[in-house]
Amino acid sequence: MSLRKFKTIAAVAGAAILLSGVAACSQEREPEAQDTEGQGEETAAPEDILVGIAMPTRSLERWNKDGSHLQGLLEEAGYETNLQYADNEVDQQISQLQNMINEGADILVIASIDGTALAPILAEAKAQDITVIAYDRLINETPDVDYYATFDNYRVGQLQGEFIRDALDLENADGPFNLEPFAGSPDDNNAKFFFSGAWDVLLPYVKEGKLVVPSAKSPASNDEWQSIGILGWGSEDAQDEMTNRLNSFYAGGTKLDVVLSPNDSLALGIAQALEGAGYVPGEDWPVLTGQDGDQANVLNIIAGKQSMTVWKDTRLLAERVATMIQQIVNGEEVEVNDNETYDNGVKVVPTFLIDPTVVTADNIEDTLIASGFYTAEDLGL
Repeated sequence: MSLRKFKTIAAVAGAAILLSGVAACSQEREPEAQDTEGQGEETAAPEDILVGIAMPTRSLERWNKDGSHLQGLLEEAGYETNLQYADNEVDQQISQLQNMINEGADILVIASIDGTALAPILAEAKAQDITVIAYDRLINETPDVDYYATFDNYRVGQLQGEFIRDALDLENADGPFNLEPFAGSPDDNNAKFFFSGAWDVLLPYVKEGKLVVPSAKSPASNDEWQSIGILGWGSEDAQDEMTNRLNSFYAGGTKLDVVLSPNDSLALGIAQALEGAGYVPGEDWPVLTGQDGDQANVLNIIAGKQSMTVWKDTRLLAERVATMIQQIVNGEEVEVNDNETYDNGVKVVPTFLIDPTVVTADNIEDTLIASGFYTAEDLGL
């Protein structure tokens, strides 16, 4: 039977037990020994559970890997799955979720496109007793998200900020260094954490004057991060924005020293803009950050066109979500390690955080290759 049917039967059985208990208490007699063997042990079978997996887009390498790996893990364990990609279109994702609900999904795993747009469809899911897991992107402004699995997104930004700090030796160098900061998509809740982690490290140096932002696109606080966000995390949009800044503020020979890029998709476009402006990999190439460990970006790191990426081994995230699903189906307590940080505006969502890893040209073999995430052949090594 499905998980929803099993919950209903269990609830009816529980009510029957409760009523029989009340009746027994009304009679003055010695309690009889009852056979409780097997009570509470029945669970729904994986082959009777449908898990809907909603991913935002196929256009980014990481979401293809996330979706296929999670689907593979669940199908290997016997679950039925429905994996859908929404081409970064919110209405399309909502329509896909509606279809999953209509199809009888017991659990929904959602990497949202717009974390504020899903409240109505999740209310419908909750009315059908469907468990909702937010995957790597927090779903906001709804009580109907049960769990959240992600990487420590504030720490991702911290690692980027600390890398810049150390690469430029900001504690000791006189400066000033020219910085251009970017932020992620304004409709992605994670982008706020990425930027806050980095800006908490870098803003003191901006205020001190060691870091200057010629374009003036320098948020005065973390709360203003959306002012420099790139909608949809588009590489081409980041390239256009970087080209505009270079043409407008660096045309007179002013040298760009560092670019804060929150992820690899933006870093790819930024690197193309730098090449177009005449920057050559080597000592004059700006420090450029990233995140995700996409293959094209790792190749750029090897080629000297990107300084680092914060690698989030998405296999671990998929494995964690698969574990959560198994715990839900078994009626067990779902393991989380953060019950404080991720307030979606309505509730604090129980969360499991996974630690990210910094990857540079010096440790690619010890991280990406040693883990099997890529082969040496994938990276031309």
